[in-house]
Amino acid sequence: MGETIINNSPLTEHKILTCKNISQSFDYELFKKINLELSKQESISIIGASGSGKSTLLNIMSSLLKPMEGSVVFNNKDIYKLKQKELLEIRRNYFGIIFQAHYLFRGFTAIENLNIAELLSGEEIDSELLKDLKIDHTINQNVGELSGGQQQRLSIARVLTKKPKIIFADEPTGNLDKDTAKIVMDTLFKYIKENDAALVLVTHENDIAFSCDKVYKLEQLQLQELK
Repeated sequence: MGETIINNSPLTEHKILTCKNISQSFDYELFKKINLELSKQESISIIGASGSGKSTLLNIMSSLLKPMEGSVVFNNKDIYKLKQKELLEIRRNYFGIIFQAHYLFRGFTAIENLNIAELLSGEEIDSELLKDLKIDHTINQNVGELSGGQQQRLSIARVLTKKPKIIFADEPTGNLDKDTAKIVMDTLFKYIKENDAALVLVTHENDIAFSCDKVYKLEQLQLQELK
């Protein structure tokens, strides 16, 4: 009873996301026949040269871009075969997307930004999360008064406040110093373990990449597992 068959492949209860035969082209072919599985409490990173398609693959996995070919299966459903309303519900309720740009609400305080996430998700703000990210002392400050690193950590806290089951992070530490990057990664790893969630990370930083459970390199149209 513990297995569901999808596309003739067993999907165990531990698997949370399955990508099968993903191919994408724009003016040129980016990648083809990419297969990837993500388990609960697992972190995976994707590295590769600039222009190799890392962010595009992340966008496909996170529901933001329909692939030219292939399927992305979450909760036993191919997300790109769902109606738009169902897809939006998955994105809102189960997926957390962290961008390198923080997209905070300017003119609002830090706590007001978090309150919006709290209101939309129905989840309470986690004071322990704010302590882990070392921004608990900044919550009453206006966003414009925060440093770039504090703004990025606030953006991550806003995403995690809605308690996503999968975090998709595109260069979340790209603009951070080494110590702050470690704070962010430690927080993300702690979150997925405590919430039975998972993490997909795109990065150009090898030390960050190899701190994840699995490491993949996207090159020559293929995804190669390095760890």
